[in-house]
Amino acid sequence: MALLEVKNLGISFGGLRAVDDFSLTIEQGELYGLIGPNGAGKTTIFNLLTGVYKPTDGYIMLDGENITGKKTIEINRHGIARTFQNIRLFSELTVLDNVKVGLHNHHPYSTLTGILRLPKYYKVEKEMNERAMELLKVFDLDQEADYKASNLPYGKQRKLEIARALATDPKLLLLDEPAAGMNPNETQELMKTIRFVRDEFHMTILLIEHDMKLVSGICERLTVLNFGQILAEGETTEVLNDPKVIAAYLGE
Repeated sequence: MALLEVKNLGISFGGLRAVDDFSLTIEQGELYGLIGPNGAGKTTIFNLLTGVYKPTDGYIMLDGENITGKKTIEINRHGIARTFQNIRLFSELTVLDNVKVGLHNHHPYSTLTGILRLPKYYKVEKEMNERAMELLKVFDLDQEADYKASNLPYGKQRKLEIARALATDPKLLLLDEPAAGMNPNETQELMKTIRFVRDEFHMTILLIEHDMKLVSGICERLTVLNFGQILAEGETTEVLNDPKVIAAYLGE
């Protein structure tokens, strides 16, 4: 059974068909790419997968469970986490506290427990601090745990956003243009990080990306979107050499 199965997904906005008849199957442990020109519908699909939008048509199955139309927080609890093209950290919180935000789904305590500082509060806080520091060490961010997130260099902010997403203990990690704004050296480092996350955490990853070197270097399979519809899909090398893709996307 595939980890993610999307079938005939579609959504319209004011009569405009933003995504039409989109289907996708991703196996456990796969590193999959979703590419296409600006406005092709890539981020819309991420928003459908994470409950930001409700689809007009089709369904989404995660690990055999139908999550179509569920709220974002419910989908996260079922096992989908994401990052964003424009980094969305809590800039005034510390690096450590940003990761702890992601842990709250799995380490809850009641409002009363938090207000009164009951024993469970201290127990849960200790567990979250320890787990957050473990994740920060993975990304070489433990030395900056007490920094404000906004004070981190751009590349480390990207890493922190991935660490926070992993703190929710997802089955599927969605990365929305993780290399956006990075220089070539930072992109190379990011490629190593993504591979490490897949291997170390046994993570299944779906990413949107424009950087073809990154896509060809790490993605095993690709789907190419154009005007909300699938233009091509399959093994990465095969797709990137497809004349339709070259003409419509690569501009060659």
